[in-house]
Amino acid sequence: MKKLKIFSSGIAMLVLFASFTSVKAIVASVHAEKTITGTVTESGLPMPTVNVSVKGTTKATQTDLNGKYTIKARKGDILQFRFVGFKDKEVKVGNANVINVAFEADTQELSEIVVTANGIKREKKSLGYAVAKADDARKGKEYLQAAPARIYLEKDEEHVVPMYNGTFKSIDPNTEDYGSFIENPFEAPKNAPLSTFSIDVDNASYTNIRRFINNGQEVPKDAVRVEEMVNFFKYQYPQPKDAHPFSINTEYSQSPWNAKHQLLRIGLQGKNIPMDHLPASNLVFLIDVSGSMSDDNKLPLLKQSMKILVNELRPQDKVAIVVYAGAAGLVLPPTSGAEKQTIIDALENLNAGGSTAGGAGIQLAYKVAQENFIKEGNNRVILATDGDFNVGSSSNSDMEKLIEEKRKTGVFLTCLGYGMGNYKDSKMEILADKGNGNYAYIDNIQEANRFLGKEFKGSMFAIAKDVKIQIEFNPKQVAAYRLIGYENRKLRPEDFTNDKIDAGELGSGHTVTALYEIIPVGVKSEFLESTPTLKYTKTETTGSVYNDELATVKFRYKKPDGDKSVEMVNVIANRTESLPNASADFKFSAAVAWFGLKLRDSKLIGNKSSSDIKKLAQSGLANDTDGYKAEFIRLIDGEAKKIIGMN
Repeated sequence: MKKLKIFSSGIAMLVLFASFTSVKAIVASVHAEKTITGTVTESGLPMPTVNVSVKGTTKATQTDLNGKYTIKARKGDILQFRFVGFKDKEVKVGNANVINVAFEADTQELSEIVVTANGIKREKKSLGYAVAKADDARKGKEYLQAAPARIYLEKDEEHVVPMYNGTFKSIDPNTEDYGSFIENPFEAPKNAPLSTFSIDVDNASYTNIRRFINNGQEVPKDAVRVEEMVNFFKYQYPQPKDAHPFSINTEYSQSPWNAKHQLLRIGLQGKNIPMDHLPASNLVFLIDVSGSMSDDNKLPLLKQSMKILVNELRPQDKVAIVVYAGAAGLVLPPTSGAEKQTIIDALENLNAGGSTAGGAGIQLAYKVAQENFIKEGNNRVILATDGDFNVGSSSNSDMEKLIEEKRKTGVFLTCLGYGMGNYKDSKMEILADKGNGNYAYIDNIQEANRFLGKEFKGSMFAIAKDVKIQIEFNPKQVAAYRLIGYENRKLRPEDFTNDKIDAGELGSGHTVTALYEIIPVGVKSEFLESTPTLKYTKTETTGSVYNDELATVKFRYKKPDGDKSVEMVNVIANRTESLPNASADFKFSAAVAWFGLKLRDSKLIGNKSSSDIKKLAQSGLANDTDGYKAEFIRLIDGEAKKIIGMN
């Protein structure tokens, strides 16, 4: 009988233990992390760069260009969805692994913060400004979208903007630094027969402008470099068919902003080299870990960006990491691309603090690159910073002298800009322009994925350097011309054949576009100035020859490891197409340039209608698999200047 009782007790304990174990398993499954995906929309349209976070944690992400997101969360967690100008959304995680969210515009009455380039002003008004949506525009309708600034402030000098992790931060926009320049004027071929400039593959200006508009700020005039806006987008130019590293393409049509003028588009298409044919890389990450990099959209975003680049590396590639704050140091010696986790671990261990000795960091990074130089390889320093150098060599002139000296080593430079408030665009541009380099502004993880992932080959592998363009216009056809943008890339005519003069690099698969506005002979234009009569110098046209030619354009380039340039020549026929019959790429690139000229408040355009700009962009909306062109149209809609002056 006693044995039976013991046996029964044992069974009971086993049942109790099994029940307890199953309860633990159930509890564990309830609290287990799972992957949540979904799409964020507004009126049926996808919303990119929406901040998605898990409430009460540091977990955060952003939606991509298709409005999609992925985030880890547990059942019972609260997902927060934030985007400036729209009502915040909170959704509790349940059993479903897909959570879709539809945003609504916030039109409530608040004390509005109106942001300008010179500061802010505070007014009591409805938080709305008129923008035309892509789908409603076709119906001729407009709707009120909430102004992006909707945070209560206690101090008028504060400016609040959304950060990378979905939180908000006060910044002072007046500490950002941009180089000033004067817009290119119209010139007569009889007085200035040659127009010479360096190519520019940078597109930092466009992503920086996108940041201003998305944050509801007025875009500073000097932050707008029209050529970088145009060159952010890829166009359908054919691949080169000869031994040269790029093809040359031209198109001539009507100017959309000055009805009597014409527009000439010149496009280069870099040869697309397969990844397995590219040379081995010797990369040095030069990372700013000073105190100014502590914000979420600086060092944390930088780390995530660099991981994207690391994932593109091959075993034959190698990476070293140099950091700088008050001083510079090597935190990772040259490491094979096969050891990705080692590189990522080194990145994860970085923390921000201290002053910014940018000059010392550059010196050490180039030293490491030179010591590990790969002959006929891809030798490159990748500088990631907000540009706020304040120790040692830190002025723009100091930086220019330093980087011009380092350029002679044969090491290329890529500059990645991060952050806002104290961002020093002028320094970043000088470094890239003078250092055989390129420059991108990383405003979110999607931009990092575009520049360092999708366009890795073009961003990191040069196929030609010191690429220059010189165009001679036929005075029999052209009364005056002007180059749209490229103000800080202009060269003297004699610089074209001087191989000592630095110019831009072209990467694998890169496209470069330049636009000239032309006043044809015989056209009356308010922008056409009379040509002075000269007593001692006579300028005469070439009789009846070349009547069918608009211009002759010449190109010079060097191989990535070469010192002697090669020249290419192309004659442009004097044949024009009407704007409706122009290619989609012509229309879209013209619309982007037009928007840039409007943001700069150009005095040389007659029509500044946003609706006309948008209409032209929509007519050129083709080959947009990644959605960047559709996003541009949203920027036209959300242009921050529409906030100013609303009642």
